[in-house]
Amino acid sequence: MYDPIAFSIGSLDVHWYGLIMGTAFLLGTYLARYNAKRSGLDPDHILNMVVWIIPAAIICARLYYVAFEWNTYKDNLLDIFKVWNGGLAIHGGLIGGFIAGALYIKKYNLPFLTLADAMMPSVILGQAIGRWGNFMNQEAHGDVASAAFMSNFPAFIREQMFIEGQYYHPTFLYESLWNLLVLALLLLMLYQFKKFDGQILGSYLILYSFGRFFIEGMRTDSLYLGPLRIAQIMSLALMVVGLIVLVYCYRRQKKIGSKQKDSM
Repeated sequence: MYDPIAFSIGSLDVHWYGLIMGTAFLLGTYLARYNAKRSGLDPDHILNMVVWIIPAAIICARLYYVAFEWNTYKDNLLDIFKVWNGGLAIHGGLIGGFIAGALYIKKYNLPFLTLADAMMPSVILGQAIGRWGNFMNQEAHGDVASAAFMSNFPAFIREQMFIEGQYYHPTFLYESLWNLLVLALLLLMLYQFKKFDGQILGSYLILYSFGRFFIEGMRTDSLYLGPLRIAQIMSLALMVVGLIVLVYCYRRQKKIGSKQKDSM
């Protein structure tokens, strides 16, 4: 079993969770700058936007989680601030990051869809990396798994998923691998097969949410609203939103193309 604390500086404990999340943000920012420049945008806007997005994403991810786990925190309010122990809900982070990014784009009058397309691969990359923070904290795992099934995984994963005398499905790994597949598909679309602005944004919403819906059904630590898993509800909603984005942006591009032909 890995210690969730990577190292200590005096009385300050530095957690793996925080280091991994920081790495996710750094690599995501680098990729977003590259894609922005490739799309004809000023990459410096990415750095400035990240200053808006990261705090908003972290705060909203935490508030989202706490809201659905209020009974855990109502008698220990200071624990709300202990984000290094885990408890950041991705959907909350997406909401916060989207709002902050949209406000920045509006303030500087930037092309929303073009910029969103450039940034979506970075979002899914960050999610793929961030799941390993869950691994270090032994969270976001699935139900009990047999020793025979777990023998298919490397020893370091088996050992970390052996909790209180039982093996558990490494659902963090399933989602991380799915996210990497989505990353590859989004980059392929962005670099080779992009036909209209908004295509990468809509595809991200559908592909990520499709995988998350099924993987969430395997987890034992889901947030619930009554008998329903919140993440599955959000995943279904985001798939619908993604489809609407694709249809709207495709039709928008066709209208633009028709007008350009008529003016020739």
